[in-house]
Amino acid sequence: MSFERSVQRPYRRGDAGPAVAEIRAKLARLGLLEGGADQLADGGSAYFDAETDRAVRTFQQQRGLTVDGVVGVTTYRTLDEARWRIGDRILFFVPARLQAGDDVATLQQRLLDMGFDCGRVDGLFGTETQLALREFQRNVGIPADGTCGPTTFKALSQLSRTVVGGRPHAMRESEAINRAGPTLSGKLVILDPGHGGGDAGHGHTLNEGALVHDLASRIEGRLTATGSSAFLTRGTENSLDEIDRANFANAAGADLVISLHVDAHTNPEAAGCATFYYGNDRLGHHSVVGAHFADLVQREVCARTDLRDCRSHPKTWDLLRRTRMPAVRIELGYLTNPGDAARLSDPAFRDTLAEAVVAAVQRLYLPPGEDADTGLLRIPALGSASGAR
Repeated sequence: MSFERSVQRPYRRGDAGPAVAEIRAKLARLGLLEGGADQLADGGSAYFDAETDRAVRTFQQQRGLTVDGVVGVTTYRTLDEARWRIGDRILFFVPARLQAGDDVATLQQRLLDMGFDCGRVDGLFGTETQLALREFQRNVGIPADGTCGPTTFKALSQLSRTVVGGRPHAMRESEAINRAGPTLSGKLVILDPGHGGGDAGHGHTLNEGALVHDLASRIEGRLTATGSSAFLTRGTENSLDEIDRANFANAAGADLVISLHVDAHTNPEAAGCATFYYGNDRLGHHSVVGAHFADLVQREVCARTDLRDCRSHPKTWDLLRRTRMPAVRIELGYLTNPGDAARLSDPAFRDTLAEAVVAAVQRLYLPPGEDADTGLLRIPALGSASGAR
């Protein structure tokens, strides 16, 4: 039985048992831990000690995950994906449950190296990877069934790189923004307030889930005023996991995804705003438009408020990785910091945050000659600009 089905809680330092033995074995296979594979082979349990904690944190850092030393569903799923090597299994497209793993990422990189555009290298066998694989198969004279089996593995191994450099997915993302035009009218933005339902998120006197839903509603109203459409991924009483939220955005055919969160830390001095976009440093791929949009949001928020600038960063979180359009996640302060918590509790401050996010959305689509300086674009101007152009 898989970890995701059999384990009801995350594992961390101090835990023990067969599940920890499995985690240690996976880390050992990746060369991050000694002795883990022997423990699993012996059928024994194991202890989540300091060495295991360090190995988990190293793995999380390498893979663009949250570095907390905790093995929950996302970290375990990524550990499982890391075990696959090209040729270990037959690869094919499954719409309801995409195959994921390092072998898929290797296939995607090989296809790109040979000039077959499979989109970004994200380790997910989606429709773009299937189409690129079929085109490769047609070019080398083997059945173009979109399945990577023994015959295709052999063909891949016999061919060398024909293209060096270039990021077709990045160029396609940028061109889509250029073609969309400068106005927000007709564009669809998915707003994703984190947590929700029985998952309140961080918070003591303030509830993260309720706070970010309120903020999403404020952004929604302002986006609607510009002529764009905005959908929320959840209501006040329900919640979805990140994969379901990404699927919702993909099914809607959104232009952008904005995920809203606030943070917390054991150190009450931790404070400020940070933004995140899809980026995998290990594979050398990231969303160019996502990175640009994250930077715009970060600069607008920090210019309009006194939140500390914690900058923008690449991550491989499911929502950022699985959305087919540019997506950002915004961490708008720390509820564990008295100053940030006081700011976030003020409705006027949340209005300012909403204006900052909408200004960043508009600036993403404005050509350089029509862009405004950071912090100066105002919501009434956005509404009149959208109707004028």
